[in-house]
Amino acid sequence: MTSATPGKYADFEGLRRQAIALRREGLSRRQIRDRLFVDNNDLLNRLLNGEPAPEWTRRPNAKDGKRLRARELRQQGLTYAEIQEQLQVSKSSISAWVRDLPKPAPRWTHVERMRRLDAAHTAFRYERDAERASLTEGAKHQIGNLSDRELLLVGAALYWAEGTKDKAYARRECVTFINSDPLMIRLYLRWLGLLGVEAHRLRCTLHVHASADLEELTRFWSEITGVPEDAFLKPSIKRNTSTRLNRGQAYRGCLRVSVTGSARLYRQVEGWWRGMAAWAAPKDNVAPTPPGAA
Repeated sequence: MTSATPGKYADFEGLRRQAIALRREGLSRRQIRDRLFVDNNDLLNRLLNGEPAPEWTRRPNAKDGKRLRARELRQQGLTYAEIQEQLQVSKSSISAWVRDLPKPAPRWTHVERMRRLDAAHTAFRYERDAERASLTEGAKHQIGNLSDRELLLVGAALYWAEGTKDKAYARRECVTFINSDPLMIRLYLRWLGLLGVEAHRLRCTLHVHASADLEELTRFWSEITGVPEDAFLKPSIKRNTSTRLNRGQAYRGCLRVSVTGSARLYRQVEGWWRGMAAWAAPKDNVAPTPPGAA
């Protein structure tokens, strides 16, 4: 084969044919460059574009075995994720190794894929709900019985978060609590019992939407509180002006429980709360040390 001269750079196609022929004979890039007198690496790259290097010129690579295995697995129809799980390499490496291979045909029809996806979501929700229930149940057993002092503090904090408060612009020194959670109402009533509030001092008022079954809800809250149905005050009924998700079968409305003649008790509750707040306040303008800090 005749050698090329610098003046033949203009004959790109002819030079490329020679370069490819030499490459297929097994010559290295350096040998081809010297044989064709091509000193421009960019030109050499263009001449050899698409022609793989001879096997003997390739440097040993620690991932050669994984590359070959990746190609085998891809030809067997495995996805990138499945190949990654087996070989523990990045998806970008897998893509570079197998991108020239045809994409495997889908294993499942659309209906089968959706069915598998739904089954996976169902299993995930089951595991999530089981974990949530286990964690909640474990935390519940950590509490056990409350002492009178603990109930006093819990009730005072609960009231100050959810109960009616006195304002400078609206004097309301009356213990009144409203909530939709029956368990919250029961805890509130246990707290009132600790404070010596007798049942005849309780005044219950339903706050419900117009679509609710007033008779049924009155019966429900009567059982929760122990207050007779005929002792409930006139309910507060709200018109249905919006679509809300909290008015399904589990809807119970809200119950307001007030204590008559409770101005003195209200001032005590405010004092208990202020005592807890003072304990939590920084001492001598020094910020408290975060839990676990050295």
